[in-house]
Amino acid sequence: MQIRELKIPDSYEITPQQFGDDRGTFLEWYRFDKLEEATGRSIQLAQSNTSVSKRGSVRGIHFADVPPSQAKYVTATHGAVLDYVVDIRVGSPTFGEWDSVLLDDIERKAIFLSEGLGHCFVALTEGATVTYLVSDVYRPDREHGINPLDAEIGLVFPAEAGAPLLSAKDTDAPGLIEAAADGLLPEWDVSRAYYESLRRGN
Repeated sequence: MQIRELKIPDSYEITPQQFGDDRGTFLEWYRFDKLEEATGRSIQLAQSNTSVSKRGSVRGIHFADVPPSQAKYVTATHGAVLDYVVDIRVGSPTFGEWDSVLLDDIERKAIFLSEGLGHCFVALTEGATVTYLVSDVYRPDREHGINPLDAEIGLVFPAEAGAPLLSAKDTDAPGLIEAAADGLLPEWDVSRAYYESLRRGN
């Protein structure tokens, strides 16, 4: 298993080693000890989610209040999505920037996002199936969104995804600057202090 930090601090791409034979393929797609070795912290898994999406479907940009927010470990079990991590932490040196990882059922990569980061993906295939391991249960009163088409962030969707298909909730979500002005966004210093408390096991 190879783990590398993305250009957005506190987010990581995980590439598993696959073992194939005439029966198929076996891999470890999540290892708590390997993740802790790479990030300096562990995550307490509290919930698992699965989404199945039409080609062109965009889910996100979603985030939750820090603390506790939700750390997310995400992979595609069928089909392909382009998964985005967006730095929405006010005061971060990469605030407003993003990085992406192709998640598919060929390389079977995963992405880990620390609490307070924005998450989004676009489905590149029909029936793209994504599984999420998260560190806290869904708390609707603490969940927020940013419009994934916000020009200030400038996510680039591959042509193969076709026309973006968004939920009404995501279409109506504020842009980055509006969300910041409304005090909805996590703070860089608060988020980093929370990560450090998790490293200390507090």
